[in-house]
Amino acid sequence: MNTCKFSRWQCWEESPKFDTKSFIETFDGGQSFTWNRQEHYLEGIFKHSVVRLKLEGQSLSISVPESCKLNEVFAELSKYLALEIDFKKIRNDLPWRSDPILKKSMAAFPHLRILRQPLEDTLFGFLCSSTKQITQIKEIIYLASKQHGQEIAPGYYSVPTWEQLASISEKELRALKLGYRARYIHDSAQAIKAHPQILRELTQLSTFEAKQTLLKLPGIGSKIADCVLLFALGRLDSFPIDTWIEKILRKAYGLESHSTQQLQSFAKAHFGNHAGYAQQFLFAAARSGTLKL
Repeated sequence: MNTCKFSRWQCWEESPKFDTKSFIETFDGGQSFTWNRQEHYLEGIFKHSVVRLKLEGQSLSISVPESCKLNEVFAELSKYLALEIDFKKIRNDLPWRSDPILKKSMAAFPHLRILRQPLEDTLFGFLCSSTKQITQIKEIIYLASKQHGQEIAPGYYSVPTWEQLASISEKELRALKLGYRARYIHDSAQAIKAHPQILRELTQLSTFEAKQTLLKLPGIGSKIADCVLLFALGRLDSFPIDTWIEKILRKAYGLESHSTQQLQSFAKAHFGNHAGYAQQFLFAAARSGTLKL
């Protein structure tokens, strides 16, 4: 039984604006795998923070374990939600005026945001994600965190660091329901242990260079690399192509004969420097049934 006591709800004065659908989709729509829906709020873990968030009007209220310092959580949450980015302006700059598919997707989630997640957590999460549903990925990360992470509040654990992952055998990783992904995570952990600067240097590289660096790690293909770039490093020009996005581009945009590389080229030319943000609207709209494919 979880004995963690949480603080009273407090309005977050710097909260970005949300509607209900955009709030849920931002935190629990496939960008991150450490949030869970409760009856009246979302509960999540990032870095060494445990947070409960609920929507009151168009703003967020927050509750944290009583052992946590609320002002520190507010600071981390500001970074996590990338408050320095003017998403309203970016939305206005996207080509929705000439693209009815994008326009419909954006109208369904008018205040959707891109999270700025911890790099190590994001890399681990998306390496666990191959051919898995969101609920399955969450279960893997929960098990890994409980068994190998650090307890940050009673009953709550941080995602294990890559240093911690490097000390775990492939057999132990398989016990976390990772299947064949266990080898990729084990081998990537050893590669990062041998060259710890790999992750540190990503922020200094161009998007192209950072992607090429990520692709050198075992198990990381184009889609996972683009997800890490978009959801951890804030590279809004990165355009992950999963099965949902591929289906949209081929069916809704009439690009049936295009290769994956040609789809990438189309997306960057059509959606521009913030193609990754457009991708998230399309992904949310397809997954929710707003776009009928």
